[in-house]
Amino acid sequence: MILSLKQFQEAEARLKGIIRPTGIIYSTSFSNESGNEVYIKPENLQITGSFKIRGAYNKIFKLSAQEKQKGLIASSAGNHAQGVAYAAQRLGVEATIVMPETAPLIKVEATESYGANVILSGDCYDAACFEATRQEENNNFVFIHAFNDLDVIEGQGTIALEVLTEVQDADCILVPVGGGGLISGIAMAAKAINPEIKIVGVEPEGAQAMKLSLESNKIVYIDKVNTIADGVAVKNPGDITFSVIRDYVDEIVTVSDFDIMDAFLLLLEKHKLVGESAGVLSLAGLKKIKVRGKKVVCIVSGGNIDVLTMSAMINRGLLSRGRIFCFAVDLPDKPGQLQTITEILAKANANIIKLEHNQFRDFERFMEVELEVTVETNGHKHIARITDDLARAGYNITKIC
Repeated sequence: MILSLKQFQEAEARLKGIIRPTGIIYSTSFSNESGNEVYIKPENLQITGSFKIRGAYNKIFKLSAQEKQKGLIASSAGNHAQGVAYAAQRLGVEATIVMPETAPLIKVEATESYGANVILSGDCYDAACFEATRQEENNNFVFIHAFNDLDVIEGQGTIALEVLTEVQDADCILVPVGGGGLISGIAMAAKAINPEIKIVGVEPEGAQAMKLSLESNKIVYIDKVNTIADGVAVKNPGDITFSVIRDYVDEIVTVSDFDIMDAFLLLLEKHKLVGESAGVLSLAGLKKIKVRGKKVVCIVSGGNIDVLTMSAMINRGLLSRGRIFCFAVDLPDKPGQLQTITEILAKANANIIKLEHNQFRDFERFMEVELEVTVETNGHKHIARITDDLARAGYNITKIC
């Protein structure tokens, strides 16, 4: 099951001219926040918007002519779908992709734009995979697994060769984990070059099937996934990826949805790069690793995110970083109270975004009105100062968000 460095190098040659070079970016912002020397590998800038084209193309290229004639079937939450569709189009093979009904529209449309037939089925990756297996049996298709396949893993591992060419003395690579194909390839390839390098996986708290499997020393199926990171919402890890990760990966850490949104906002604001929720897991994981003063490379694995989701991520990221503060305060129902509040906020340099002044909110509290205020702030210290200023003026506020 072990892939050699030569095999990864052959895959790299196979992908030459197909994939887009995604050079390493040094991040001052993430370095300062984490206490490490942080570099970003922006696979969100890759062809199809994610790393998945590497494994998909490598796998399909290696199929026999007879297998290619049968046509392909794959299941995916979105990025593998686009990778398979694009690779199939380049290699002249027909492809059908089963995607969850919850898949973002941008990923569905992108997959169809590469000429693939898309079937929507189920509410998560695992349900779509079940339908793809049924299609495989009924139509004699060749199944292209999203992660549990050595040829796919081989293609994904080419990322490690690029990383260690640019950052030869990297101490640690952080990798998003869903089914485990990406981190399996990176771990084997990286440790074939430098056995001492640390490989750390990052999973969402609401979809930590691989971490639980490692802790149990057997594959654990989780009944429910609950995370904004739809691209890694996998209930059942693969047996191949589980074995590789158990033997080659040093640690898996988990992050909350707020950690993910925080990392998304910082990447967007400081680097002008858009990463999808699953794609920024590695950056969110910087807060959870224990190493300091090391050279850490974070794989930003994809950037396929629709505008509405991006807007919600930005707003929640602003809340998480203390850039927006919303509170309620009860005021005596008499003239001048609203002006007093706005003057306190102005002196604290808090820019008011929204005010809602409601004297009919609670009929039992006669002669009082409730004021809800949303302001732009400069972080949690600024919020603490605003809260203190209001308290000194005799106003007890209730934080809403």
